[in-house]
Amino acid sequence: MQQPSETKTIYKMADLCAGIGGIRRGFEMTGRFENVLSAEIDKSACKTYEHLFNENPQNDIMTDEFIELVKMSDYDVIMAGFPCQAFSSVGLEEGFKDKTKGTVFFHIVRAITHRRPQAIFLENVENLVRHQKGKTFSTIIKVLEEKLDYRVVGVARNEEGKLVYDWHSFVRNSKNFGIPQNRPRTYIIAFDGKRFDAERLAAIPCEIPACRSEVIYRDLNDLLELGAPKGFYLASGYFETLKKHKARQKKNGNGFGYRIVNEPGIESPCANTIMATGGSGKERNLVLDVQEGIAGEEYPTKRTPLNDECVRFMTPWEWGKLQGFIGYGFMEDGVDKFSFPEGISKGQQYKQFGNSVTIPVIRTMAEFIAEWLDYLNAGEISEQNS
Repeated sequence: MQQPSETKTIYKMADLCAGIGGIRRGFEMTGRFENVLSAEIDKSACKTYEHLFNENPQNDIMTDEFIELVKMSDYDVIMAGFPCQAFSSVGLEEGFKDKTKGTVFFHIVRAITHRRPQAIFLENVENLVRHQKGKTFSTIIKVLEEKLDYRVVGVARNEEGKLVYDWHSFVRNSKNFGIPQNRPRTYIIAFDGKRFDAERLAAIPCEIPACRSEVIYRDLNDLLELGAPKGFYLASGYFETLKKHKARQKKNGNGFGYRIVNEPGIESPCANTIMATGGSGKERNLVLDVQEGIAGEEYPTKRTPLNDECVRFMTPWEWGKLQGFIGYGFMEDGVDKFSFPEGISKGQQYKQFGNSVTIPVIRTMAEFIAEWLDYLNAGEISEQNS
């Protein structure tokens, strides 16, 4: 794994709503960040996080006990991929009305007020910017800008002093960062408006990074591991059900239904968004993987024989590649060091990858944050020395 730079400032970070550590790993890969505080409540995710980072992150940011930890911690950046179910277009879209997941943002705000970091990084689903016709996102921006006095990248003020922004500038897609996954997500980066000089803050670009030049996989043909175990192949009865559902949707004028992402004729195959809940994350990312001994084969856990077309689900390992955990984020001297701890089921592996972030995107955002923190702090230092 990449080691921290000896010549540049190492910024300390707090990893909230940490999942299995995708945001942390993206920041660590820059060599500019060191983690000092973590928080995650999902026990299975905590087990994987501890396996990967030798640190148990099991803390609940909604408790007073965690706030006491915050007060005792010294960090420069607070990061959070806060729960997205309340804002997702495939969920109930309850937003802040959700008394558990929807209010996590305000507990992040509480942590910020008790231990004011130099920078904030937040990640959520694409739908966050459009939820309740933009009202939810507007609330988040107002809290960060007006209540907390942070300068959010991409937000300006008009002549009347009102906050103005283009929500498109907060949405970035994993497929533009060297990974063949169509995964648009909302990213928010903000810097401390109280700590840093206003003129220097004004020099920060008006948009967060939109792409990465590094190509990890050109397309799915570079990523898929053909010749998968039989258990990943669809039972013929289930495949027929998917076909009938797709036909009904098409008849009704909808484009919903399963998709074979590497069908012949697709020039640069790209995966659809993988999801923790399954749904389109699995059925919309089926793979054609032809090998002998599949068509019509009986399989112990399936009610009908395996399908004749050799269509299968992606494996958890392929999902890991689609998020940059495998083949990228944990490489050391050319060897992939990523693994799950014992006892993590395949279902949990899908869930943990689907719940996580795309590491190359996070690394790019972290590089941006480090670069501008260097600039902002240099201004602060020069003023102190003048």
